[in-house]
Amino acid sequence: MRRRTKWIAGGAVAAVVVAGAGTGIAIASGGDDENTPAITGSALERASAAALEHTGGGRVTETEAGDEEGAYEVEVTLDDGRQVDVHLDERFRVTSTEGDREDDEGGQDDD
Repeated sequence: MRRRTKWIAGGAVAAVVVAGAGTGIAIASGGDDENTPAITGSALERASAAALEHTGGGRVTETEAGDEEGAYEVEVTLDDGRQVDVHLDERFRVTSTEGDREDDEGGQDDD
């Protein structure tokens, strides 16, 4: 039983490392404005998780702390190539989303 527990724990650690690799770009890049810092540390993990849950997947490609639409902005690139900006408050709750497609009509607000 102990050997099985070690394998399960090892698999969980590996999953976290792989998930962290997907957000590596977000750590290195802030927003369009070079003065806007990227989200870092545990805030990056929480913001990324909230944004990916909201979009139903994809990968985090850019982040901003102190965004004008909220405390955080996470850009997610979906599997089909579309990009969605997910705006979060200080408690990592989604406040709005904004897509880059022409037919998005300015994004979608969530209450």
